[in-house]
Amino acid sequence: MRCAFCGAEETIVKDSRPSEEGSVIRRRRACLNCGARFTTFERVQIRELTVIKSGGKREPLDREKLSRSMNIALRKRPVDPDRIERVITSIIRRLESSGESEVKSEAIGELVMDALNSLDSVAYVRFASVYKNFREASDFEDFLGTLGDDD
Repeated sequence: MRCAFCGAEETIVKDSRPSEEGSVIRRRRACLNCGARFTTFERVQIRELTVIKSGGKREPLDREKLSRSMNIALRKRPVDPDRIERVITSIIRRLESSGESEVKSEAIGELVMDALNSLDSVAYVRFASVYKNFREASDFEDFLGTLGDDD
């Protein structure tokens, strides 16, 4: 593993432990060149996923991008960060186990919407406002009017 600070290729693992209910290995590493310490995380990847964007462009699924978009919606909301990570892992596992190597961005958006709806209703509305491209206050009113229809 290359050092995150100096780029040297010689690092050693000081400590390893399972994280996120055993689905991730957290490794504490030290650089033999500069002595810096840093943490890495290893996750099992079932298959390489490609996202098909609405314009037809294809790009690899980026866990960090998914995490950022959910965390933006959840900013300043009382949701445990570990719970958010478990939800993100669950979304990715569902996509990987679908048997498809390509997934439309709309399908990912719907999975995120479902997850946020169960995590926090304010974050759900925040995400929906961007995902569904709300332009006016009436778009919010219409969307909020549909929230009670699922019961």
